[in-house]
Amino acid sequence: MTDLDLPELEALARGVMPRAHAPYSRFHVGAAVRAASGLAYVGCNVENASFGATICAERNAIGAAIAAGEREIVAVAVHTEAETPAMPCGICRQVIQEFGAGAVIVSTTPTARKQTTLAALLPEAFVLER
Repeated sequence: MTDLDLPELEALARGVMPRAHAPYSRFHVGAAVRAASGLAYVGCNVENASFGATICAERNAIGAAIAAGEREIVAVAVHTEAETPAMPCGICRQVIQEFGAGAVIVSTTPTARKQTTLAALLPEAFVLER
């Protein structure tokens, strides 16, 4: 596993957050993931009038990593302008489980930071045996 370099990952998430398309919730989210290769990938939330078609920042970042050929995520950083750090939603937690069961999760705001693990956020995760 590579050095996680969480400060860089946090900066990438903060930098991509303004690109979010959130005209309905006005809740802009930026995310960055670190792959086992050491490379980082970013994503932002993209809302849609058909709310079910909305995609979260974390899943966009993971999708970018997968599209680039990555298969293992070791860290996820999330940034919002909220007062308290926002952790990945349930769907994102399950997607992170698929590609990074041991991932470190860090969420930041302009004034706060929280770090945890996916295992703490998603105990007894669903895993389909292959």
